Amino acid sequence: MDFFISTKQRTDKEELMDDFSIGGDLLRDTLDKLENINRWLGGNKVTVNGLKSILKNHPKDKEITIVDVGCGHGDILRDVAKFGRKNNYKFKLIGIDANPTAIDYANELSLEYHELTFETQDIFSEDFKKREFDVVLATLFFHHFKEPALVSFLKNTLQQTKIGIVVNDLHRHKLAYYLFMLLSIFISNKMIIEDGLTSVLRGFKRKDLVEMSEKINLKPEISWKWAFRFLWILKSSNFKVQD
Repeated sequence: MDFFISTKQRTDKEELMDDFSIGGDLLRDTLDKLENINRWLGGNKVTVNGLKSILKNHPKDKEITIVDVGCGHGDILRDVAKFGRKNNYKFKLIGIDANPTAIDYANELSLEYHELTFETQDIFSEDFKKREFDVVLATLFFHHFKEPALVSFLKNTLQQTKIGIVVNDLHRHKLAYYLFMLLSIFISNKMIIEDGLTSVLRGFKRKDLVEMSEKINLKPEISWKWAFRFLWILKSSNFKVQD
């Protein structure tokens, strides 16, 4: 751990979780503990509230297809399913992750949610680019990628998405780094501790999100949320395909 850290630039250091061959009890324990941490910090609510915002004034009698990219073991989509049921939405929910073990676990945990399906797929694949959705969710996922890949993904995905994209990701800030370092005292999982600190350093400043939005010629909606999160909403109605 570095006690004197710079957050001026995003780090290129990769996370252990980016190794899709990781599986078994270690991955399951990691996913479970990450869910608990995110719930304790209020992170899942940021995504659900972003979805609520982007669906405002959208008719509830029509089926809405929502895909969660980098879905892990599906905790976000289970929260979305509960939100949909409570508010009488007709949701078709699809979780996509590149790790097959995470997808297997998501299926196990989601047996009571008939509106959920999970798939192993690469979001940068040609097959994914051919699909169509109403809403795309990305929670603590975009920080795994460099800006050029994200800009390309956003350009393609906004053309595939009727309503828009809801991004919930980390604010790259020294205080966030040191707070997670303090929190790690209570975490009995070395992968979470190491990846958590790396994640903060791979997170974003507001200017990063603004610059990426400008590159796709779209005016973003960016708001800061506790704990050191940015809610970044990109509406398809504001996006124009450039020649």
